[in-house]
Amino acid sequence: MTDGMARVKSIVFAGQGAHDVGMKQILNRLPRPALWLSLAALGAAACAPLNTYYKPGANVAQVSRATTACEVQALRDVPVSTQVRREPPRYIPPRQICDANNNCVTKGGFYVPGELVTFDPNVALRKRVETQCMADRGFAPVSIPACPASVARAAPARATTTLPALNENSCVIRNDGGSFQIVTRG
Repeated sequence: MTDGMARVKSIVFAGQGAHDVGMKQILNRLPRPALWLSLAALGAAACAPLNTYYKPGANVAQVSRATTACEVQALRDVPVSTQVRREPPRYIPPRQICDANNNCVTKGGFYVPGELVTFDPNVALRKRVETQCMADRGFAPVSIPACPASVARAAPARATTTLPALNENSCVIRNDGGSFQIVTRG
């Protein structure tokens, strides 16, 4: 392995690289994954509900300021506590590879090291503190569904500046630039 005080970061056994060759060839033929992820995220955002804090009659800028203030307070009261955990390693057993003439070769097994996972156990508590802060200011969390495409096409393009009263026919149209328009159908 190594001599002296050097550390081994990973162990690679002979034959392990053979698994990667076919996958690399497949991945090279596909379009860039980042492009697909970006397109999927944009498509999902247009169809996703609007999750926000809500108080009918409040100004959208007022909601944004209050949300930021409560997020800062929650972060101060319940700070981030990043923790790291290592998942257990996995053993890939030996396998036998045979050709058309039934000549077989056994490839040795190997270990795949466990992944390092980071997490913050305070996330849920911090969100509860934020929600409580917003409730103290008169805001309630809501989830407004996205409008059907037909409604989005028929509505004149504009951004909501004052939050209207909501009912079961309310939906949201997301605009470019992050603004939104709340529509009540019927």
